[in-house]
Amino acid sequence: MTTHPDRDPSDLSTIRGSVPPLRAWIRTFLIGLCMGSADGVPGVSGGTIALIAGVYERLIAAITAVTPGRILRFFRALAPVDGGVDVRGAFSELLEIDIWFLLALVAGVATAVVIVTRIVHIASQETPALLFGFFFGLIAASAIVLLRSLTVDSPFQAGAGVVGFLIAFFVSGVSTAAADGGGLALVFFAGMVGVSAMILPGISGSLLLIILGQYTRMSTALSEFVDALIALVTGGPTEDVTTTAVPVVTFIAGGLVGLFTIARVVRRALDYNRRATLAFLVALVVGALRAPVVEVQEKVGFSTDVLIAFVAAGAVGAVFLLVLDWYAVDLDLDKV
Repeated sequence: MTTHPDRDPSDLSTIRGSVPPLRAWIRTFLIGLCMGSADGVPGVSGGTIALIAGVYERLIAAITAVTPGRILRFFRALAPVDGGVDVRGAFSELLEIDIWFLLALVAGVATAVVIVTRIVHIASQETPALLFGFFFGLIAASAIVLLRSLTVDSPFQAGAGVVGFLIAFFVSGVSTAAADGGGLALVFFAGMVGVSAMILPGISGSLLLIILGQYTRMSTALSEFVDALIALVTGGPTEDVTTTAVPVVTFIAGGLVGLFTIARVVRRALDYNRRATLAFLVALVVGALRAPVVEVQEKVGFSTDVLIAFVAAGAVGAVFLLVLDWYAVDLDLDKV
């Protein structure tokens, strides 16, 4: 966020003046829609969309500005101690994390995720071969794009890639039923790794959810939660909202923890050995190609018709992502 030394953040006029114009709100919201749509499908990264839209550095700066000290100062300013509640002081802390930008962006991301997960929820029940075939194509093409821009020039980097591949290949082979057995602890962990990956260019958070066997589960959970909220507005029972909210809130809580912990760990790993870390992350994408195959095998099995539908949808997904890469994404991992 740009600071203005000639302004007092606690001044009420400064707070009013910090509100961006409607055009900026709409632009940021639309970027959030694009990021959320990308985050909702495996193989496409919301971080890449942020990079293309020119807001990636601003997003990272806003996230890293959220520190324990700033959170403590915010709540202390709202506490009726040390001279009373200081609303303007609390708001000045929010301005330091670029709060207006984050609110508009998160609103766009959330809107898109709700829409995309609704589509995925229906498709996973009606046409799983087409859905996961499409995802397979997205993941495969994403792996090609990432591998093309990855340079490995030492045994350590190659070893990191092998480890990443083996982890993804093994974990993505676990059945959905076994993954569901992990309960809320696994949902929390999935939120940690999924949301933290969503801000990394080139690495799809939804892809990691597929690896963990939580993608369909969370798509269904979110759809059921939204349905319960809509029903509540029209006179439905409150119990349905509280029941369906549990996995969603658990996932969000894990995501917040991951955003401010795992994301920082990944950034430090990138600083320590960028190429080895990228080799590990890209190898996760390659190893995850097993996950859509396992999903289809579990849901409908591979007959000749299913295989044809899977391959055709995979081709569509691959072409979609390669066209996106050709026209919009020129991602150089060494510069990220």
